[in-house]
Amino acid sequence: MSKKYIDIMDTTFRDGFQSVFGGRVLMNDFFPAVEAAKDAGINHFEFGGGARFQSLFFYLQENAFDMMDRFREIVGPDANLQTLARGINTVMLDTGSRELIDLHAKLFAKHGTTTIRNFDALNDVQNLEYSAECIKKYGLNHEVVVTLMDLPPGCFGAHDVAFYEKTLRNILDSGLPYDSICFKDASGTSSPQKIYETIQMARRLVGNDTHIRLHTHETAGVSVSCYLAALEAGADGIDLAASPVSGGTSQPDILTMLHAVKGKNFDLGGLEIDKILKYEEVLKDCLKDYFIPPEATQVSPLIPFSPMPGGALTANTQMMRDNGTLDKFPEVIKAMQEVVERGGYGTSVTPVSQFYWQQAYANVMFGPWKQIAPGYGKMVLGYFGKTPVAPDAEIVKLASEKLKLEPTTLNPLDIADADEKKRISVWKQRLEIEGIETTEENIFIAAACDEKGIAFLKGEAPLNVRKNDSVCENDKDCKLGENKMANASGNYTVVVDGQRFNVSIAEGNADIQVTPVANSNTTTSSTPVASNGGTEVPAAVNGAVWKILVKEGDRVEKDQQIIILEAMKMEIDITAPVSGVITKILVNPAQAVDEGQTLAIIG
Repeated sequence: MSKKYIDIMDTTFRDGFQSVFGGRVLMNDFFPAVEAAKDAGINHFEFGGGARFQSLFFYLQENAFDMMDRFREIVGPDANLQTLARGINTVMLDTGSRELIDLHAKLFAKHGTTTIRNFDALNDVQNLEYSAECIKKYGLNHEVVVTLMDLPPGCFGAHDVAFYEKTLRNILDSGLPYDSICFKDASGTSSPQKIYETIQMARRLVGNDTHIRLHTHETAGVSVSCYLAALEAGADGIDLAASPVSGGTSQPDILTMLHAVKGKNFDLGGLEIDKILKYEEVLKDCLKDYFIPPEATQVSPLIPFSPMPGGALTANTQMMRDNGTLDKFPEVIKAMQEVVERGGYGTSVTPVSQFYWQQAYANVMFGPWKQIAPGYGKMVLGYFGKTPVAPDAEIVKLASEKLKLEPTTLNPLDIADADEKKRISVWKQRLEIEGIETTEENIFIAAACDEKGIAFLKGEAPLNVRKNDSVCENDKDCKLGENKMANASGNYTVVVDGQRFNVSIAEGNADIQVTPVANSNTTTSSTPVASNGGTEVPAAVNGAVWKILVKEGDRVEKDQQIIILEAMKMEIDITAPVSGVITKILVNPAQAVDEGQTLAIIG
């Protein structure tokens, strides 16, 4: 009797890179490994989408569409190249308008995609219907998704087999077109028994002719057991990665799974151990210079208490390295349980996992529920669809007050269509103003990445690739991600022998101005400091200046928003601690700032 053929998708170059490096791997560094994977007999790859779309523009000075084209050239026309889309968010963190969702499918079809895996973090089927139509409109395979996780201990009301059956029945009843079904557990927290029962349930509902697969991560240490359970229950495909971007926060290794099915009636993609060994040797050599965060290689027994997706974990810890707050990581993980429970049990997968993380981060940095992360607040208010269970009423009220938004039951697509900033015509006009070619690709890059997309298209995007010390010594663009002042410019407050000075820093032979501040207090806390020179307005966290809302000479009232910082992909409001006149602004847009650093002075 022949073994059952199991389709293997190699996630190395998308989810593997995202889960280990936060997506920050240069295409020319990894393309030799793609060739090696092809030679090893792999013909199904996850090669783009998800966070690996924005990260190329944000950190790598690379165009994701160019990367996709070159990937297709390497693997040939017959390979199944798959991307990840977030339903109405596509590859953005915010809801797209209908015309942007259509453009996403059109461009991804144009640039080599075969299949789009399409999920909604809230398991709100309404959020999948229009994107499914667009995917099929452009001749792509649509893999519809039910998103999974385990709830933190003591939590009930969703994410059991009954909940997943209800979600799948809603998908089937909606009539949306699909070619395959994936059960996706981004946090890797589902138990093997629940996986077994869920796949069995799905097989009974859709019959034997529908392709069913499981996606999970090793983050919580049960991924191989879950894959075995899925295969025994009738799954047709699973996702695996290659070392050194397998295991830990990523998918199980191809070799590990080949070993796990020895003696069982499963043929994993016809793959052979010797060929996979050669592929992994090439990949290891390609990535030898890259800094692998220790947390990316670990299995954490605490993850089910959060739950924190592997693909988001390292991206967040890398940002914490940037911001100098990595020591707060255990506290943020611990704070996530309450955030998940009170937020309505949306699945911890992008963008909801980022909303959870941002809110937990805010609760740790500023005190419980002192600030509401905008994404989290809009989620509990209904702006991204319906959460699996009703969010905590107190949090809904707080979010409404903080964000000045009323709860809504409107279709998120209707809300997005009414948003001028989500119109193709507006972004086309913006590109014209900036003198940038108005191709459909450039319009989508700008719409998906906002100001960072514009910066990329103008050639002003930063390069932020973390490589090992031995490489960094001779590579001025290389960063290990620690918060450094190297090559900084702008205005800073420094302390010399107990005396505070305002210092302007600029590149080249600029006229450097140093001005003593009439205050000898050297505190770096976030508490406003009053002096004869006025009241200092400090940065609440390490981050970067996103927007300055006032100018010198403006009169402001106590608690008025005056500056917005960006930290952990979250906007942090800086408000006036007192009423008065802005006598000095000490920072510039895009400038990196440290917690406690003086941003402005109110006289």
